[in-house]
Amino acid sequence: MPFYAEDRTALFIDGSNLYSSARNLGFDIDYKKLREVFSEKGRLVRAFYYTALIDDQEYSPIRPLVDWLDYNGYTLVTKSAKEFTDAEGRRRIKGNMDIELAIDVMEMADHLDHIVLFSGDGDFRRLVEAVQRKGVRVTVVSTTRTNPPMVADELRRQCDDFIELKDLEADISRPRDTHHHHHDDVDEAEEADYVK
Repeated sequence: MPFYAEDRTALFIDGSNLYSSARNLGFDIDYKKLREVFSEKGRLVRAFYYTALIDDQEYSPIRPLVDWLDYNGYTLVTKSAKEFTDAEGRRRIKGNMDIELAIDVMEMADHLDHIVLFSGDGDFRRLVEAVQRKGVRVTVVSTTRTNPPMVADELRRQCDDFIELKDLEADISRPRDTHHHHHDDVDEAEEADYVK
């Protein structure tokens, strides 16, 4: 992986996409470790985490995670999720953060050497191409080990480097049975119900 110590680097995490990828691979992410891993690789300028939140309920299942991230070195970008009922009558949450992420990437690009995008969403291919034209290197973190793969082929081809999420598991996963952050008690599985 070409990471350079002097590179100004930023992480852009598509929350529900990364969550689904890790869950499909069978592990939970320790976001403290995740930030540490990438802090060691370059000058980590910022770590952005994007997620939609249900705000008309007293309690959103990912609220404790979001609060924890906010206090632990992540820049949280959230917006209100829309609730709707699908054809089977199940409650679903629609909260697409693609535009927010894309705007921040474009704004930050001039101040960065390296962008690490945690998403497999093929819609980001054009964004990656645009920041590459500004001379910024882009690494995509997602997985090909799920069926179907979480990473879109066109995104994987466009980025400068691809990191297989499964290969990071040893460094960024947390044990499922021990609780060392208060947000671990929360059933984060709800985040997977957020539709793309």
